[in-house]
Amino acid sequence: MIYLCIPFSHICFCNQSKIKKKNKASGFGAEQLSKILKCSLLWVSVKTMNYDIIFVGINASDINYSAGRYDPTVKPPFDAGFEGIGEVVGLGLGASSDYTIGDTVAYFRNGAFAEYTIAPAKECIRVPLVKPEFLTLLVSGATAYIALKRLGDLTKGETVLVTAAAGGTGQFAVQFAKQAGCHVIGTCSTNEKAGFLKSIGCDRPINYKEENLGETLRKEYPKGIDVVYESIGGSILDVAVNCLAQKGRLIVIGFISGYQSASGIPAFKGATLPVKLLQKSPVTLFCNKKTQNISGPPTHLKVFETWCHYTSMLLALSSTLSPINI
Repeated sequence: MIYLCIPFSHICFCNQSKIKKKNKASGFGAEQLSKILKCSLLWVSVKTMNYDIIFVGINASDINYSAGRYDPTVKPPFDAGFEGIGEVVGLGLGASSDYTIGDTVAYFRNGAFAEYTIAPAKECIRVPLVKPEFLTLLVSGATAYIALKRLGDLTKGETVLVTAAAGGTGQFAVQFAKQAGCHVIGTCSTNEKAGFLKSIGCDRPINYKEENLGETLRKEYPKGIDVVYESIGGSILDVAVNCLAQKGRLIVIGFISGYQSASGIPAFKGATLPVKLLQKSPVTLFCNKKTQNISGPPTHLKVFETWCHYTSMLLALSSTLSPINI
């Protein structure tokens, strides 16, 4: 079975003598010119809060959204940026029971590319420290968590393949699968990344620049792969489909290989895909899953609030993380 789950124009918020900058896309794609505008400071409403953004994250979702690929109804100019961490500086009456001035919060909502924003309190998550590492939980961590928990149906002892395993969401998928007691294979492009994968628990890193991925999987895993967490597309997707075990689950969370194209979608020859997937799942016939109403990352991020305090997962994040301090 298969699951398919820039220059910016600056708007300045004037708060007495302090200017707050906000990035706003003036067009689709990175080739657009930018300009500086000014507008009045917006104040909190009953259930919202103001906060100064200290760190923001940038990932593939931001590229695709800014290119107009995620929501065709969005027209320039529009806010951009999905994840930020900052300090609460203003509270609406309805938010004051949950937060206080000075609290550190993570923010998952469009418009994070700014020095200052207003957000509904229910869409923010309290974090213990202003650390950029927590940003990785908002998009990358939530993607892996939702996909593997809701769609992966991981069972102890199963074999899981994670493509682009050393990437932002891949490294979370590796660790979640290991926590579930699975044997984890991770693809990467350098020996340095292979070493990183070993350090976070990956059982079999595969550097596809030095090993043939398809041949390696067929030789070392003749019974096939139970769950594939796939984000590259193209030839890697072909290998993933071919290596699935019977009743295996293929979870497609992205297609990096096509993000630089005009449409953001890679060319795909899928005429044989239904036949291949049918061969992998002769008993269930694709019917053991129904379309689910996934409530979205903010709900699932409540799980991460506890992890922020107790888990060692953040300590295993790549030391090469380069946060942007705005």
